[in-house]
Amino acid sequence: RALLWLGPVYLAGYLGLSGSWVLLALALWLCWGLNRRGKRDRLAAAFALLEDEREAVCRGLAARHLPAWVHFPDVERVEWLNKVLVQAWPYFGTIMEKTFKEVLEPKIRAKSVHLKTCTFTKIHFGEKCPRINGIKAYTKEIDRRQVTLDLQICYIGDCEIHMDISKFNLGVKGVQLYGTLRVILEPLLTDAPFVGAVTLFFMQKPHLEINWAGMSNLLDVPGINVMSDSLIQDFIAARLVLPNRITVPLKKNMNIAHLRFPVPKGVIRVHLLEAENLVQKDNFLGAIRGKSDPYALLRVGHVQYRSKTVSRDLNPIWNETFEFVVHEVPGQDLEVDLYDEDPDKDDFMGSLLIGLVDVMNDRTVDEWFPLSKTTSGHLHLKLEWLSLVNDLEKLHEDKKGLSTAILIVYLDSAFNLPKNHFEYSNGECGAKKIKNNKYLKKMEREPSSFVLLTVGNKTQKSKTCNFSKDPTWGQAFTFFVHSAHSQSLHIEIKDKERDSALGTSVVCLSHLLKDPNMTLDQRFQLDHSSSDSFIKMKLVLRALDVEEPDPQRVKAGVNASKQGPMRVTEKAENEKKFVSPPQVSKVPPMSKDSAALESLPKKDSEEDLDTKDSSAAPVPSETVSGLDEAEGKQNAEHGPTSALPSGAAAMPTLPVLQEMRLAPSVTSLGSLPSSCFELSSSNLDIHNGTEMPLGEIQLTVRYASIRQSLVVLVNGCRNLVPSSSRGVDPYVRIYLLPDRRWTSRKKTSVKKKTLNPQYDEKFEFFESLENVKKRTLDIAVKNSRPFISQEKKELGKVRIDLSQEDLIKGFAQW
Repeated sequence: RALLWLGPVYLAGYLGLSGSWVLLALALWLCWGLNRRGKRDRLAAAFALLEDEREAVCRGLAARHLPAWVHFPDVERVEWLNKVLVQAWPYFGTIMEKTFKEVLEPKIRAKSVHLKTCTFTKIHFGEKCPRINGIKAYTKEIDRRQVTLDLQICYIGDCEIHMDISKFNLGVKGVQLYGTLRVILEPLLTDAPFVGAVTLFFMQKPHLEINWAGMSNLLDVPGINVMSDSLIQDFIAARLVLPNRITVPLKKNMNIAHLRFPVPKGVIRVHLLEAENLVQKDNFLGAIRGKSDPYALLRVGHVQYRSKTVSRDLNPIWNETFEFVVHEVPGQDLEVDLYDEDPDKDDFMGSLLIGLVDVMNDRTVDEWFPLSKTTSGHLHLKLEWLSLVNDLEKLHEDKKGLSTAILIVYLDSAFNLPKNHFEYSNGECGAKKIKNNKYLKKMEREPSSFVLLTVGNKTQKSKTCNFSKDPTWGQAFTFFVHSAHSQSLHIEIKDKERDSALGTSVVCLSHLLKDPNMTLDQRFQLDHSSSDSFIKMKLVLRALDVEEPDPQRVKAGVNASKQGPMRVTEKAENEKKFVSPPQVSKVPPMSKDSAALESLPKKDSEEDLDTKDSSAAPVPSETVSGLDEAEGKQNAEHGPTSALPSGAAAMPTLPVLQEMRLAPSVTSLGSLPSSCFELSSSNLDIHNGTEMPLGEIQLTVRYASIRQSLVVLVNGCRNLVPSSSRGVDPYVRIYLLPDRRWTSRKKTSVKKKTLNPQYDEKFEFFESLENVKKRTLDIAVKNSRPFISQEKKELGKVRIDLSQEDLIKGFAQW
C-alpha cells in the first residue's frame, strides 16, 4: 500500500513533470483530508451535545449551537414535543423512504437523459431525529386572528442515502441543519379545524453542513466545497426563506393568495449621518498609530448596502440614506458593522444591532448609539419608519429624490406563449429556413421561460419554468418608486434555452392611480408575441408615509439598540465568527463634541444637516447596482448580496464555556426583502430615475464584397453602469444570430476598471451578402467577473437587424 502511494510521484517523474505539480497535489489532498476530519469532528461534537445536553453545558463543551433557552428567558423548552418526535421518527423515516423510491426517483429520471439510470440503493434516515431547542410565541405584537411561533430547529442526523448514476455512487452520510423556522397559524376560526392555513418559512438562510459519501466526497475539495454548500443553501432560500413562503390550507375552499404574498409591514429609511471617537486601526511598523479609513455595512435580512469610505478620519461624516423593505415585525433587525478599509484585509471597528419593533413604534429615532464589540465609538443614525398607506395625497414627489411609494408585483402565470420568437417575427425567416438540425430540434421544444421585471434602473428576475407554454411562477417582487405618475413597469418574458424574447409588456404606474385601491389584478396582453398570449399579474401600489408618533409613548431611543448577543462577520473569510459584545450601559458616555452637538437646538441641527448635504446623499433601492460616482448623480450603491446570514448569534456568559458559533437566534432574525437574483438588462428602452441610459456602444458595420465577409469594428463604450463597488472590467461579446455556437462567438479584450473603454478591434463573419441580410447582430457588453462571484455580469445588450441596413455603404453610430 505504501508503494502504491508513491506511484503518482514516480509517474510525475517519468513524464518529466515539475515537482511543483506533486506539491500542489499533496496540498490539495491534505486540505481535502482536513475538511473531512473537521466535518467528522463537528458531527461527533454535535452528537455528544445531543446525547447529554445538561452535561455538555456543565462541561463547557465548545459546541456549535447551544439551545436558545440557555440565553433568552422568553424562549421556552418543549421537551414533551421532542419526546413525541422521538417516538414518531421511525414511522416518518418509513414514509420518507417510500416517497424517495416512488416519487422522487421517477422525477429525477425525467429531468435529463443522463439521469435515466438514477437509482436509490440505500435510504436510511437514522436513529437521530430533529430537535426543537426552543419556541418563542408572539401574542402582543401580532394580529388577534393569528398565532406566530419561532421554532429553533436543530437536526444532527445520522441519515445515510446512496444513489447510483451510470455506475457512479453518490451519497450523503450525516447532515447538520440549524435554523429558526417561523410558523404562522392564520386565520383562527370558530369551527373545526379552528385554523384556516399554516404558513412556514425560515427568517434567514439556515446553516447546513453535509457529510458526503462515495464520489460526492469530491465536493469537499477546497474551493469546490464553498461553492457546493452555497448552491444548496441558495436552492433552499429560493423556496423556504423569506419572502418565499410555503402555505398549506387546512380548510377547503380557503383563499390563501393573501397569506402566501402578504403586503410588507413597512419600509425602514436609514440616514447614516456620522460617527465619532472610532478606534485607530491603521499602524506603521506595528507601533506608530495612524488614523482609519472607515466605512459602514448596513443589513436588514439579506439586503446589504455599503457606504462610501471616508479617508483618514476617526470622526467620519457620511450623510447617506438607505432604504430597506421590512416583511416581518417582530423578527427583523437592522445591523450596522463598521470596518477600516485596507489593501489586504479590512479591520473590524464595531457593530450595532437595532430592533425594528422599537423603530416602528417610535416612528422616528434620531440618536447617537454606542458601538458594541469595540473599546470606543458612537454612531449617529436617524431612522424613519415608513408605513404603507393607500392614499393618493401621499404620492407627492420628494425634492431630495427619495422614494415615495413601493410597488408590489405578484407574478402569477402566462398563457399561450410562442415556442420561439420566429412564430411571430420575420415571417419569411421562419424555422424552415434554418439548416441547423440541432437548432430546429430546440425550436420544437416547449419554451423554458423566465420573466425580467424592471422599474427605473432596477431589474429583478423570476425563476425558470421548464418546457411549458403556460408557465406558473407564483412569486412576489418589490420595487421602490420615486415618481408614480411617470414611471412604468417593463415586463419581458425570455426563453432560457435560446435567450430570445417571447413577449413584452409595459404597464404605466399611473394606471394604478385611477383605481381607488391602487391595485390591478388582471391579464395583460403581451406585445411582440402571439395574438392570444397573456401574462397574469397583480400590481399593488402603496405610498410611503411617516406617521406622527404617539405623544403618550415613552420612546426607546438609544435603548432600541440591542445589547444581546450579536454576530461579527470577519471580512475576506468564508467562515462566520460569532463574538459576544461587552456590557454597555444604557446611557452612552458623551464626548465633548457629542455633548456640544446635543446642546444645540434640534431644529437648528436638522436645518444644518439639510443644508450641509441635501443633494449629495445617494438613495439606494433594494437591489440596484451603484451608478458611477464621477457622474455625481443621486443614485444607488448596492452592496454585495452574498449569502451572509443576518441573524444575531449568541455566546453564553457562563465562564466555563469556550468561544463558539451559534445558530441564528430568535431574538435577531433577518429576511430577504425581495426575490432578488442576478441582475440583467434587456433590449427594452430602460432608463433610471434620472433619465440617464444604461450606456452606449459605438460600432462600425460594413460588408466587404472582395473578402465576402461582414466586418464589425467595435470602437468603444461610454457611460456604462457599474455592477459593483469594486469597479467594472468590461468586454464586448458578438453573435451573428441565429448562430449561437461557441466557435462563432467573437469577443474583445477586457479593459480594467473603466466605464468608458476604448477597444478599436475588428471582427469578421465570412458569409454571403444574401445570408447576412437575413441575420441579426447580437452585441452584449459584459463584466469580466470572478468565477464564483455574485456580481452582475451583463451590463447591456443591443441587437441590430441587418436586413434594414445598407451594408455595402456601411454605417457607424452610437
